[in-house]
Amino acid sequence: MTAQYVIGIDLGTTNSVLAYASLQDEAADVQLLPIPQLVAARTVESRPSLPSFLYVATDHEAADGQYQLPWDSHGLCATGSVARSLSAEFPERTISAAKSWLCHTRVDRRQPILPWQAPDSVQKLSPVAASRHCLQHLIAAWQQAFPAAPFQQQSIVLTVPASFDASARELTREAALEAGFPDSFLMLEEPQAATYSWLQRCGERWRKILRPADRLLVCDIGGGTTDLTLVEAAEDGGELALNRAAVGNHLLVGGDNMDLALAHYAASLFAEQGLQLDPWQSVSLWHACRTAKEQLLSSDGSQQQTISVPGRGRRLIGGLVSVVLERSRAADVLLSGFFPTVALTDRPQRPRSSGFRELGLPWEADTAITRHLAAFLASTGSDAAVSHVLFNGGVFRSPLLRQRLLDQLQQWFPGRPPVPVDGGEDLDFAVARGACYYGWTRQHGGVRIRGGAARSCYVGIETAGLALPGIGRPLKALCVAAQGMEEGTAVDVPSEEVGLVVGEPARFRFFGAAGRKQDQPGDLLSRWSADELVETDSLEATLPADEDSEDGWVPVRFHTQLTELGILELWCVHSPSGRRWKLEFSVRDELSTTP
Repeated sequence: MTAQYVIGIDLGTTNSVLAYASLQDEAADVQLLPIPQLVAARTVESRPSLPSFLYVATDHEAADGQYQLPWDSHGLCATGSVARSLSAEFPERTISAAKSWLCHTRVDRRQPILPWQAPDSVQKLSPVAASRHCLQHLIAAWQQAFPAAPFQQQSIVLTVPASFDASARELTREAALEAGFPDSFLMLEEPQAATYSWLQRCGERWRKILRPADRLLVCDIGGGTTDLTLVEAAEDGGELALNRAAVGNHLLVGGDNMDLALAHYAASLFAEQGLQLDPWQSVSLWHACRTAKEQLLSSDGSQQQTISVPGRGRRLIGGLVSVVLERSRAADVLLSGFFPTVALTDRPQRPRSSGFRELGLPWEADTAITRHLAAFLASTGSDAAVSHVLFNGGVFRSPLLRQRLLDQLQQWFPGRPPVPVDGGEDLDFAVARGACYYGWTRQHGGVRIRGGAARSCYVGIETAGLALPGIGRPLKALCVAAQGMEEGTAVDVPSEEVGLVVGEPARFRFFGAAGRKQDQPGDLLSRWSADELVETDSLEATLPADEDSEDGWVPVRFHTQLTELGILELWCVHSPSGRRWKLEFSVRDELSTTP
C-alpha cells in the first residue's frame, strides 16, 4: 500500500514530537499531532509534545488503573506530562534522559537499569525499553487520530543526534522496530532536520540570505545534549547548494545540566536556612528547577520563582520546604557556568577528578558550551568565519541565552559579525517539522543538504618486523574514506594486500582526522601528530576463519561504502575466494565500531 503521509518524529531527551504532512498535497503542509497523555491520575489531555519521562507505577496504582490510557491495558508505566510532574515528588520511580543513556557505552543499555540507583522494589527498564515506550505512545496517538492510515504503512523519518555513534544509532533503531516502526524507516541528524525546517519556512528566500562560501552554524542545545553542525553554501552548476561540512562530538551538556546548576544554587539557599537536603530531596529539587528555569528566563518571565521540595520532618507545614529564586541570580548562574565569554583559542578544561566515579551518565566535565564551540570551530580545519547562526533546542527559548551566544560569535568574528537566521519560535518542534519536510522532499523534490563524511577515516596497519620484548610493532594508518565522501557511494581502496587476523581475538584500531582534506583512499601514513589523527574506540572481535586462512590470517583488500545514515561499512575482501568480512563504524562523530 502506498504511503498517505510522511511522519517526522523527534525522540527528544526532554520532549518528543510528531509532525506529519500529506504526500498527496502539492506543497508540504506540515502539521503537529496533538498527543493525548495523562496530565494527572485518570485525567487525559492532548498536548503538542510528549515529555520523555516515564513513571513506574506502584502495584496498587497499576491495579487501580490510575495511569491507564485508552490504548493501554496494564498501566504499569505512565508516559508524558504526568510522569514529568511526578518526577519531583517521586524521583526514585521516574525515568528521564533515556535517550542520553542510549549512548552511554559503559553500561549495558539492553539491561533494566532505569531509574538509575532506584531501590530494588521499583521495577526497572532498559534505556532501549524506555525509548520504546515513548515511541509506542506516539504510534498509539497516531493510530487514534488516523485509524484509516496505519502507522506501519506511512513514510517515517526518525531523528537522532548528529553525534550519536554507531551503537547508539543501532539501539535507537532497535527500539523503533520493537515499538512498531516499518523496516523502511529513515534516520536523519537533528541539526539537519532543524535546517530543513528553516528551509521550509524560507522557501526560495534562503538563496538570498546565504551566498557562496557562507557558513551556517546550527547550534542545537536540548535537554541533554549539545549538537554543533556547520552547513556551507556553495555554487554547483550555477545553482546555490548546501553541504553539511562538519559535525561536533557528542556533548552531554544541555538544559538538564542547567537545571542541576540552579538546583545546586537553590540547595545553598536551603542550607542558609539550616536545612540539609537528603539525596532524594536533591533529585526532587533538580526536577523542580526545570520549571523554574523556563519561567524565569522566558521573555516575559517573573522576577522571582518559589522552589519547593517534599519535606522529611514532621514539623514541616504541608510537607514542603521552599526558597525563593531571583531571576537576576538565576541568569548569572547560567551565563557564567554555561556561556562564559572566552577566547576563540580557549579549549574545554579537564579538572582533576577523583580516581573513582559512579557509573551515571558521563556528563561533560567542562560545562562551558562556548569553549566546546571554540574547539569545534577549530577542528573544522578552516579559517573561514561563521556567517550565520541557526538556533535550535528548548534552551534557546530564552532570548537571554540566544543573545549571549550570538555576542560571543560576533566577538570572535568582528569583521563580518554572524547574523541569526529566523528559525521561528517553535524551537521545541523544529526538528520534527524538519524531519517531516525532509521526508516530503525525498518524494516530491526540493533542496537537499548534501552531507558526506565529516572526517577522513583510517585503519591501523601493524608493520611487519622483528618482535622486541615489551615494544609493540610500529603502526601505519591507511586512509579508507576521504573527508567529504558522499552517502550512498562506495570505493575500492587501492592498496597492497594486508593480513586480516581471523579465528582468534584481535584488536582493530581506527582513526579519524578533520583537518587532512588532502588524504585519499589508499594513502598510507607512517607518522602523524596527535592533533592530526585521533584514535577512536578500538574494536575487539573474533572474525570467523575458513579453509583459506594461513597461520590465522588471510590476505585482504578493503572496500568501503558510506550508507545514508553516515555509517561506513568497511569490507575486508579476500579476492581469490570472494570471502568478505564487514566492520562498521560511524564517520560523523567520534568513530565507534561494531562487527
